[in-house]
Amino acid sequence: MSPKEFVFESYRYDSADGSLSLRYRFLDGPRFEERLVFDFASRRLSADAEMALDRIFRLVFLLSGVSYYKAFVPETLRCEAFPIDRDTAHFLGNFYEQGLAEFAWRNRISLQGRCRVLFDPADPPAPTAIDLPRRTCVPVGGGKDSIVTLECLKSAGEDLVLFSLGDAEPIAACIAASELPSIRVRRRLDPGLLTLNEQGGLNGHVPITGILSAVVLACAVLAGFDTIAMSNEHSASAPNLTIGGVGINHQYSKSLEFERDFADYIARHITPSIAYFSLLRPLPEIEIARRFARYTPYFGIFRSCNTAFRQSPAERGHHWCCNCPKCRFVFLALAPSLPKRELIAIFGRDMLDDEAQTDGFAELCGLREHKPFECVGEIAESAAVMTYLGNDPDWRDAAVVRRLYADFPALRKCDAREFRALLGARHPHRVPNAFLAKLDACG
Repeated sequence: MSPKEFVFESYRYDSADGSLSLRYRFLDGPRFEERLVFDFASRRLSADAEMALDRIFRLVFLLSGVSYYKAFVPETLRCEAFPIDRDTAHFLGNFYEQGLAEFAWRNRISLQGRCRVLFDPADPPAPTAIDLPRRTCVPVGGGKDSIVTLECLKSAGEDLVLFSLGDAEPIAACIAASELPSIRVRRRLDPGLLTLNEQGGLNGHVPITGILSAVVLACAVLAGFDTIAMSNEHSASAPNLTIGGVGINHQYSKSLEFERDFADYIARHITPSIAYFSLLRPLPEIEIARRFARYTPYFGIFRSCNTAFRQSPAERGHHWCCNCPKCRFVFLALAPSLPKRELIAIFGRDMLDDEAQTDGFAELCGLREHKPFECVGEIAESAAVMTYLGNDPDWRDAAVVRRLYADFPALRKCDAREFRALLGARHPHRVPNAFLAKLDACG
């Protein structure tokens, strides 16, 4: 089967039970229905807020379709539910093309110029200003980054509400440990997608943070907050691989490029009343890890390992797997900032003293073909940390550190000052001045 068109069929919000139904189909092919449940009481909305909310639901509808589109990647995308303007078509096509770049590379297909979204030539409607409480929402992912964001803003006295998509164990545990109010949205993918994948439909990574961002935007109207503070760091903008001058970035929807495009689209097409930015964007991963090291109540519960977030709850892991790029990178990033015994206690083993992990750590440090397709820091950061550990009495005799130093003289040539410079680096960002001051104050 090779459908020639992907159709955004319809969407429907039921305020009685807080559910949003999203329907898609391939032309002359399978149909899908996804369901989101906003699992909290909505505030009473004005007419302007209702209008803005409907536009946000349209955005959720369009972005969420990427999970189904990828099964056959037809060249044309068409919306039956409402007319799409030129700007929206451009934004959507770019989101699909760049967000699926890794998927396309792994499946040996090209998406350049392929995601053609049909549009109406009419001008889009003007954005709508709405009244929202002065409050900030922090989406929680269960890892160190969102913990640093929420604890920084909590210490600054910011009025906070936390957000979770789903109920994965590390996310729920971190929210409970924060002792902050929270809201949750449940997402149910159409089970037919799994069946289609089992039958040979194309599968792979999708830009989930972009979908989550649109869902949080809807929560801003329903729950009442005017600021969304993400926890995407500088390294999320770095491509994992560049082919023919085109970057392939596993973390595209966490990148500064996506953040700018998304925030601009919100302001021009939905509402200027909601701020969207990443608080940690100015910071390198190693500085974020240093800041996280002070938040001991989270040591036994935070987790970045993908096994904890599998679609099926029965298949989810309950500890760090200690055998994936994310586990390796978090271990490496925290090694300079935590006592060795505490770090080993968190993971349950010394990953740097396991020779079987050598190739994985070499990959993080740029000593293999390309950076892993995972949410990990930049190659230069990992290499600088490994160099630092090679001169640290607690770590220099660990099997992996010793082996990499022996096999790759380039690591020994790195200056220790390169590691120290990472901690004070400041990268391009969109953090408002008032929040930047809060970030600096909790450094």
